Amino acid sequence: MKVKAVPELIDPDAEPFVTQAVRELVGSQIPFLVAGTYAVCAYTGISRQTKDFDIFCKAGDYARILGHFKAKGYTVEVEDERWLGKVFKGNHFFDVIFASSNGTMPVGDDWFEDARRVKMCGHTVRIVSPTELVWSKCFVQLRHRYDGADIAHVILKAHDSIDWRKLLAYLEVHWEVLLIHLLNFRWIYPTERDKIPQWLLEELLDRLKAQQELPLPQMKICRGRMYSRVDFEIDVREWGFADVGGEGELRGD
Repeated sequence: MKVKAVPELIDPDAEPFVTQAVRELVGSQIPFLVAGTYAVCAYTGISRQTKDFDIFCKAGDYARILGHFKAKGYTVEVEDERWLGKVFKGNHFFDVIFASSNGTMPVGDDWFEDARRVKMCGHTVRIVSPTELVWSKCFVQLRHRYDGADIAHVILKAHDSIDWRKLLAYLEVHWEVLLIHLLNFRWIYPTERDKIPQWLLEELLDRLKAQQELPLPQMKICRGRMYSRVDFEIDVREWGFADVGGEGELRGD
């Protein structure tokens, strides 16, 4: 796959760090996928500034990658053992991600099945596929960061490469989140509605219709915490809603 564009590092001094980090990652022979802004640029041709780069790996390889770089003299940090570590050299760093902060997105072998190969810093690396790229961004909806535009652009430019059935399987429990993003795409690009398979939209709308015929849930739940724990904290702390796990108040009639 030929990369259409590459991000511009906010700090040009970070370029040697990125080049060396990619060389070390390839040399480690530990499976990884380039993700984030670099993947968005590869599939959409949009070039924008970024402060770092992200890689995805399986949970079992996360500690191996950090350990490899620690042995090479880098500083490593376990920011959150549920999903994220960092590798530093001075002020420069990259993220090592093996899941999502809300626990919905564990990186597995299937992520590597459809991965594309691209040239980066003179090395051939694997880049996350459009399917997993969309999934990885579905829940990034915080007050200070929203990845919906990335999803819309990836669908627009790489819809033919998205495994829609696989994406639906990933979001099976949270199918409404997928429906929201698809409706958002249709609204943004009314002339491009055919980029989304008709069967998928009909399936999700049929689920919505079936759901409407059910009574309201008894347990008050706020799934907004899966988007942002901070923005929806008051719902759990003061308003009696259950978090993603745990107990909340029963709905009063």
